Amino acid sequence: MQNLLDFDAEGLTAWFAARGEKPFRARQVLRWMHHFGQADFDAMTDIAKSLREMLKANAVVLPPAIVSDKLSDDGTRKFLFDVGNGNAVETVFIPEDDRGTLCISTQAGCALDCAFCSTGKQGFNRNLAVSEIIGQLWQANRALGVDPRHPDKAERIISNVVLMGMGEPLANFEAAVAALKLMLDDNAYGLSRRRVTVSTSGLVPAMDRLRDECPVALAVSLHAPNDRLRDELVPINQKYPIAELMAACQRYLEKAPRDFVTFEYVMLDGVNDSDAHARELLAITRDVPCKFNLIPFNPFPGSPFRRSKAERIRRFADILIQAGVVTTTRKTRGDDIDAACGQLAGQVQDKTRRNERRTIPIQEMRP
Repeated sequence: MQNLLDFDAEGLTAWFAARGEKPFRARQVLRWMHHFGQADFDAMTDIAKSLREMLKANAVVLPPAIVSDKLSDDGTRKFLFDVGNGNAVETVFIPEDDRGTLCISTQAGCALDCAFCSTGKQGFNRNLAVSEIIGQLWQANRALGVDPRHPDKAERIISNVVLMGMGEPLANFEAAVAALKLMLDDNAYGLSRRRVTVSTSGLVPAMDRLRDECPVALAVSLHAPNDRLRDELVPINQKYPIAELMAACQRYLEKAPRDFVTFEYVMLDGVNDSDAHARELLAITRDVPCKFNLIPFNPFPGSPFRRSKAERIRRFADILIQAGVVTTTRKTRGDDIDAACGQLAGQVQDKTRRNERRTIPIQEMRP
């Protein structure tokens, strides 16, 4: 049985065409599945009964099952999804006054092993399928319902999506892009490119592909102002160092829906948070239109890092702001249910044996 959630519009049209059906039929089903969140073919009432029978015999609409659904004191909601074979991934909904953001996972675990990330400590099992990526949005839409502020317009609570959960989206490029196209499709979720963000640790060739195939808003996990420190904190830097990453950001902005890149920067006490580090950041990003999102480190069991003190974060931000760079400090959300940035761990049958790896002493990272 074919899971229709694995298709973007082009793929679903081809699947219908192979069965002698016209393209508009694919659009109808796409709208029923994603716009209305319908999984029952019999409920797709404007489709011929013969086609519904064919669909029931050959296809399913099967998102990953919700294993748990936790609500934080601050309104943040964390879903755990079963993706089979002992693997489960986490998805977080963050409500704000002017938006509702869903943070989606793209892999079971992560192979990039960033030093400060709980997901990285879990190791890596596999890439998620399109149905498992878009299925997180599909399920969350059904669970959250219509925005109570706009009940007459039937507007969804989820207005923004970020591929910033478990995994590196650009390491699962084909499936991630297919899911992105569904998010943007007017017959599916109809989100603006400006309201869909991909976060990457810096896979330069894939950044170029994303620019050409499906440019959306871009966030880059920078976290260090020089190659020596970033090699330790974000190991992919050893393959794509900062100079190459900045050049890729400049290329990306040629087609991006926003005229800036967001640089994510986790604040680690005594590691990357000095005044000198802030000035180094200004130097390496001077040719890239950007904003900074400073992220107070969110602790998790076994981590050697500490969160930078509030005054240190404020001072760091002031240096960037005084240089004319838009800088925000992310408010920690959902940490009481381990849903804060960097805390997502899920449940991963690790193929990498990551827990056996050498842990770099924090002293070696200090300037």
